[in-house]
Amino acid sequence: MTAGNPVADKAQRKADKPGKKTKKSKLPGDVYEAELFRLQTELVKLQEWVRATGARVVVVFEGRDAAGKGGAIKRVTEYLSPRVATIAALPAPTERERGQWYFQRYIQHLPTSGEIVLFDRSWYNRAGVEKVMGFCTPAEHALFLRQAPIFEQMLIEDGIILRKYWFSVSGEEQLRRFKSRHSDPVRRWKLSPMDLESVYRWEDYSRAKDEMMAHTDTPLSPWYVVESDIKKHARLNMIAHLLSTIDYYDVEAPKVTLPKKVVCSADYQRPPREASTYVDDHVASLMGDRE
Repeated sequence: MTAGNPVADKAQRKADKPGKKTKKSKLPGDVYEAELFRLQTELVKLQEWVRATGARVVVVFEGRDAAGKGGAIKRVTEYLSPRVATIAALPAPTERERGQWYFQRYIQHLPTSGEIVLFDRSWYNRAGVEKVMGFCTPAEHALFLRQAPIFEQMLIEDGIILRKYWFSVSGEEQLRRFKSRHSDPVRRWKLSPMDLESVYRWEDYSRAKDEMMAHTDTPLSPWYVVESDIKKHARLNMIAHLLSTIDYYDVEAPKVTLPKKVVCSADYQRPPREASTYVDDHVASLMGDRE
């Protein structure tokens, strides 16, 4: 969506309304897995290009709660080195951070030469949850909307590759995901009273997002909207788009020659097993149940 385009604005508001979207056919699982692995292979090539050239990459993931940001980030980083690609998921600001310039705590997480940083939510908290929940004043919100494009222009002019993705989920699908989390013992921690406010205040969040887009969707630093009612489609679309926007290339890897076998000197004697404390063989008990 481009700021100031009435047709695009209307279409995006319609897409973000709660309720049903046009039903789409889901990609077969085997096709998804094959394409995901192909894209992840390209992400590894991108990583090596970043490391070799000293590039700095920032990817911002924003969207409503349960829109699929975390799942997309997980697939992006699955095969990448944590020394190159890091995730910045900042908690609520401390008392000291609340007294600083708003962007200050995000600056320290920006990449140095040869790094990729993925922001799982970002400085745009001020345009979303802080605006809707009253965690900032109207003056602070207005100041953010003026400063954000300038801040991002400074990053880009300094050579940082910046990409911003908004994951767009329908109200019906968001509520379905919340219900799924509530009944899942390993994902229930993801559901909080604050998350439910995004359902009760759906229109407030929509208006805040529209205002954010109008001020920060700029030609230099555009927002890219990812339709995310189907998580697997969203992941593939987002990763493919990211790769298509960066002019990376294959970097020749150093040649590694593996030995035919492990060689130990004849005088090395491994300590007896009894000298070490091993974890219990939990797997053996599972195998015993099957026999």
